[in-house]
Parts: sequence; C-alpha cells; structure tokens
Amino acid sequence: MTESDGSDGERRAKGLPKAPGLPEATATGVTPPMPVRVSFWLWVASAVVLVVCYVVPVVYRQQIIDQNIKATPQYSPEQVASGTTTFLVLLLVGAVSFAAMYVLFAYKARQGTRSARTVLTVFFAVALVFQYLFGLFQLVLALLAMLIALIALFLMYLPAVRPYFPKPDAATGGGRPGLGSGSFLPGGRKRS
Repeated sequence: MTESDGSDGERRAKGLPKAPGLPEATATGVTPPMPVRVSFWLWVASAVVLVVCYVVPVVYRQQIIDQNIKATPQYSPEQVASGTTTFLVLLLVGAVSFAAMYVLFAYKARQGTRSARTVLTVFFAVALVFQYLFGLFQLVLALLAMLIALIALFLMYLPAVRPYFPKPDAATGGGRPGLGSGSFLPGGRKRS
C-alpha cells in the first residue's frame, strides 16, 4: 500500500496530511432524534405493507381475471387473462420499486439530508394520488400503507426535528460555490 492509498482516517492515523480533494469532515456521528428514527422504521413498514398490498392481487389473479372476463365480453378470455396478468405484474414491480425508493430516501433522511425529506413528501403525494385514481383505498392494506406513511411524514416535520434538517447556506446558494451560479465558464475562467 502506498502513501496515496487508504482512507483519510488511515492517513491521519499514520500522521500523514489529508488526501487532496477529499472533504475535511466526513459523516458525523450525530444520533438522529427519536422522531426521525421512528419515522425511518415507519417508512420501512409502509414500504412492506405497500408491496404486500400489490402481492395480494397477484395471488388472487384468477378471480380478478374471471371478473374481467364477465365485464368485457367483447374480448377473448385469453386476451383478458393476458392483459390482466401483465397489468398486475407491472403494478407489483412498480410497488417494489416505489417501496425501495421509500426505504432509500428514508435512510438518507435519517442521516439528516433535507432534500430526502422533501423527496419523501413528493413520493407520498404521488402514492396518494395513485391509490385514489386506481380506487385502491377500498383495500385495507392500501389505507394502512398510506396511514403509516402519513405518520412517518408527520414525524419528519415536527418542530423538534427541524434543526436536524438544516436549511441550505444562503451565502453559497445551498450548494458548492461556483456551481449553478453561472459566474464561471468552462475551464475555471470568470465571466466578464
């Protein structure tokens, strides 16, 4: 292993200077407030219930196909069966993807990332509209998933946890200096 290899912590332990290009401070060891920790586990629970909500129709696919065959006599039973199965599987894949995003952004919010909290708010709104448009609020599991997510979202916006999600620094525009400001041209030259 050369001196240029290794993490910043290993370099400091050996008495070497910080590696160039690495940030001075890495992830802090700050413990999230209790509401944020509870919110994280509620997001995980909501994701699990959401997936189960879409697994149930796949399991009872044949009853749904039989109902759709009776409701649409103009199509052949094979067409209805194929279309219904495809639709249910696509819904399940979408639910699994959505649940994975719930967990990912809940984890990032647990680390104190303010934008993750915002993304979770948008995901909740999208899920709510989707459940409403497809009439899934008639299912107890869909209602339960949305209720758990609502409680998790509420916990992330409590006044007691506001300091854990700091606002972006207004002096730097919330990001790294020079990015998005339009004041620099490619190559680091300043605009005149």
